[in-house]
Amino acid sequence: MTELNELEQIAQAAADAAAPFAATEPKVRARALNAVADALEAHADELVPLAMQETGLTEVRLRGELKRTAVQLRLFGDTIVDGSYLDVRLDAADPEFALGVRPDLRRYHVPVGPVLNFAASNFPFAFSVAGGDTAAALAAGCPVILKGHSGHPELSKATAAVVAEALAEAGMPDGVFQLIAGQAAGTALLKDPRVKAGSFTGSIYAGRLLADIAAARPEPIPFFGELGSVNPVVVTAAAVAERGGAIASGYVTSVAGSAGQLCTKPGFVFVPVGHGLDDAIAEAAGSWDEHRLLNPRIAASYVERRDAVAGAQGIRTVAEGGVRIDEDGQGWALPSIYAGSLADVEKAGEAVLEESFGPLSVLVEYGPDDDVVGALLEHFGGNLTITLHLGENEADDATRELVHTATQRAGRVLFGGWPTGVAVTPAMQHGGPYPATTNDSSTSVGTAAISRFLRPVTYQDAPQALLPAPLQDANPWRVPQARSRAGESLTWGAKADE
Repeated sequence: MTELNELEQIAQAAADAAAPFAATEPKVRARALNAVADALEAHADELVPLAMQETGLTEVRLRGELKRTAVQLRLFGDTIVDGSYLDVRLDAADPEFALGVRPDLRRYHVPVGPVLNFAASNFPFAFSVAGGDTAAALAAGCPVILKGHSGHPELSKATAAVVAEALAEAGMPDGVFQLIAGQAAGTALLKDPRVKAGSFTGSIYAGRLLADIAAARPEPIPFFGELGSVNPVVVTAAAVAERGGAIASGYVTSVAGSAGQLCTKPGFVFVPVGHGLDDAIAEAAGSWDEHRLLNPRIAASYVERRDAVAGAQGIRTVAEGGVRIDEDGQGWALPSIYAGSLADVEKAGEAVLEESFGPLSVLVEYGPDDDVVGALLEHFGGNLTITLHLGENEADDATRELVHTATQRAGRVLFGGWPTGVAVTPAMQHGGPYPATTNDSSTSVGTAAISRFLRPVTYQDAPQALLPAPLQDANPWRVPQARSRAGESLTWGAKADE
């Protein structure tokens, strides 16, 4: 645990690093991110076994996740070299502006300052020490204070050492990346005025507490929390008829992978009454070996949720699965799939509808007179994803209404496929309306994630010598500049008639 008397030094070091780090040229900062990526891959044989020991995740999964983490860092490096993320806008001085004299205006984005990042348990590389939030904040030019997760403390220390050394060797300022441990240290720094933004991936309960702390500060700060998501799936009768077997096997794979401990695991799947998929689902679930849950606390919570779902009136078992608790309190789980009519699921309420973190999912069976759209609106809040399995030629008004509803309730709408396996790519949106996230206009995956740690500033009539490099006419960083030239306002409105 980080002692509270150490936090003053940590916060001040981050504050001291903020200005020189923000001033680093994009190519220099990108090389530092590449250096971190290279170092992580070079230390894979040291880090992966630690991760396996502390999380119970498989070597194949963890090596893939470490690669994803490195790729993500390099992607952000290219993003900042490109410079579009700065959103540079230059409005030339215009004495004949349509509304009167317009001054010279130059706008771009600047780093917000030190970011406190709370690491996740279920992705010990990709959403932890060197994960997406860290990569986005460093790319933006913000020092990072990383609150390590108690589920993998030794891995956190080892990974942080690799990151810090790589950044130092790349010439980044002291204090640009630091690790802390313990809830008390995390909440204390979240209240510190030198911290300018927070990010979090975890439970609704913990995330909401932290978000409220950030909002209640004398100087409130933005807090980007990813909290909870059950990721509903809707399967139509036409889709079942066309590819029912593939849907059954894909569903189980998405539920069972990494013991269901993924933020995009499909927790509820709407299927038509008489779908006939029980046997195929049970067979697919029976082919999986038991998988360790991340830690004893998660195992105990999963057992409680599984018992609640299995014991709810009107709920039947499709694949029983099971949980084995060992002498250390660790849980080893097999996928459990349950089913019930829409009416029975609604009647069971929270006993069934609450999120189950682990390899458990519920088939919600709807009849021809059931209102699936209404059920999505009434019982499922914001989600990271909603998936639609439609027939090849389904594109009628009812389907369009379903798509519209999914758009209102989720950050990513999938057609076919399954939501697990989030692509690290520029167009990815990994966020959604509350409680999926605390800020549904942002993402924690993809290049748009960098925008969370930036704020806009405009310079008015500034001398060239005092302008930041991206706003200068000479444009030494060679970033994209959107220019509004003098005289253009006199023709505004004409484009609609072209």
